[in-house]
Amino acid sequence: MVVKKDGRREPYSREKILAGCLRACEKRPVSREALDKLVSDLEASIGGRARDEIPTSEIGNEVMRLLAALDQVAYVRFASVYREFKDVTQFMDELRSLLERK
Repeated sequence: MVVKKDGRREPYSREKILAGCLRACEKRPVSREALDKLVSDLEASIGGRARDEIPTSEIGNEVMRLLAALDQVAYVRFASVYREFKDVTQFMDELRSLLERK
């Protein structure tokens, strides 16, 4: 089960994760196979935790980590939606952080 930000619980959905990644990678040179592998890697990572429930924050952070390694533009797109950037300053802060990690 996945625990949403508002406390609701719902079943884990591979399709939802994949859909979010597909949106982030739209018009990027990222294959569907690479995204299928990303989701499989995510599932291996979160599935290895001995719990019945996982917060969406942990899933989102892991997706961002995996996307950053795959395509940095897709990572920033995903992060801007996931972290609910309110203005360009937050967007620029994320870009700076990404550049510092290089």
